Amino acid sequence: MAADEFPPNPAPGLVAEGASLEEIAGVAAGCVSCDLYRQATQTVFGEGRISSRLLLVGEQPGDKEDLEGSPFVGPAGKMLDKVLEEAGIDRDDAYVTNVVKHFKWKAGGGSKPRLHAKPNRSEILACRPWLDAEVIRVDPQVVVCLGATAAQSLLGSGIRVTRDHGVPVDYDGRQAVVTIHPSAILRAREADRQARRDQLVSDLRVAAGLLAG
Repeated sequence: MAADEFPPNPAPGLVAEGASLEEIAGVAAGCVSCDLYRQATQTVFGEGRISSRLLLVGEQPGDKEDLEGSPFVGPAGKMLDKVLEEAGIDRDDAYVTNVVKHFKWKAGGGSKPRLHAKPNRSEILACRPWLDAEVIRVDPQVVVCLGATAAQSLLGSGIRVTRDHGVPVDYDGRQAVVTIHPSAILRAREADRQARRDQLVSDLRVAAGLLAG
């Protein structure tokens, strides 16, 4: 199937028809709007409390998420759980998702046969309507963008995580906070790991303050 032969993402039509988030997720399970479905095990849609006031958005599912079918259940997810708790946020009260719903990977070796590969612009654009549908149906008060892919997809290419993290910005009448992805802590040198973790916790506390305020 050539790139221009991929069917359009059906999410906008589903939203217009009044489909529930559960119904939208069911259709997303069969998504073939870009080529990532070919190498992924399954679509990994968002999960969490529908109508949550807080929506957390990452880049894409990883290896463990691809196998289990749930977002943020791998090493980065475990780190997210820890920093959310430290920031005073109950993950059970949030809705957690990714910009891209299929795992993009490249061949590795040894204990890591599948390595993360960054999704390209066309893949992000093809998948974006699913995220838009989640935002519409959840209707959060605050959106936290975990990492550059999420931040730039939602807030524009001019956003820089290093410069703009922790500063609330408007996103379609909601408040958004940009911060690093939890995986950035895991990838950091040991000497830098605590500083990155402190930054993420601090930015999440900004989001928690917006919810409380």
